Amino acid sequence: MSAEVHAYSYAAAGKEPLIEGRELLLNAAQQHDKTAMQTELTAIHDELLYLEQNHHVTLIEPLAKAAGAEDQQAINEVMALAYKAEIERRLEGAVVNIKDYQTAKVLVVKSKQFLDLLQPMMDKAQWDKADAALRVCLDAIGNPGVFGVGTKAADPDAFTKAEKDVMTALGR
Repeated sequence: MSAEVHAYSYAAAGKEPLIEGRELLLNAAQQHDKTAMQTELTAIHDELLYLEQNHHVTLIEPLAKAAGAEDQQAINEVMALAYKAEIERRLEGAVVNIKDYQTAKVLVVKSKQFLDLLQPMMDKAQWDKADAALRVCLDAIGNPGVFGVGTKAADPDAFTKAEKDVMTALGR
């Protein structure tokens, strides 16, 4: 006799180059450190390029321009676009992996991390809609339960609708 055993999972923290990159760019701009800005732009280039190529957003040139001008507001605006594209990327990955609870959950939780960073740049109603829709995404991935107790099947249709609601609230 064999049984499949699942345990409750917690999303891995992990490093996020764009989150760390934004902070380093803002700090470098505040310190007027062009060398640190260029180093960080180089460090996050591949992430930005991926988003440009796969999520139809222009980031590299405007971010280089904002960094060169040491314009913290413009850096924040470009990074907000990158964060929205990251949310889209993670949610698209979650729906593709919806039958793999752990992977889908990590991707949705990472999306929430980016959404939380956008909150100060969004009006309350817009953020509330995005946050509520993201909670629906998390619920729609289901739950393997503990030793089969509390098992809830994934709902790809509910996830897809909620994903669209998140992106609409973000203006994407």
